[in-house]
Amino acid sequence: MNTLIRKIIFSLSVNFCFFIILILGIQNSGIKNKVKFLGYESVNLPLSFIVGISFIGGSISGIFIPSNLNFKNE
Repeated sequence: MNTLIRKIIFSLSVNFCFFIILILGIQNSGIKNKVKFLGYESVNLPLSFIVGISFIGGSISGIFIPSNLNFKNE
């Protein structure tokens, strides 16, 4: 259990650092797009922000999915 908590804390801290670097990196981004989802549209967002948030979201969800699949046959 201790290693699971340590792994989650490490992953969240690394992804938070990625988020800070992402925010600093998109300051000069000129390409902007809208996100369309279920008939709704977002405001114009920089393309690098959309890609970066997708990467961070996938990385965070990838940590929690395998932690629930550890079944031990005793």
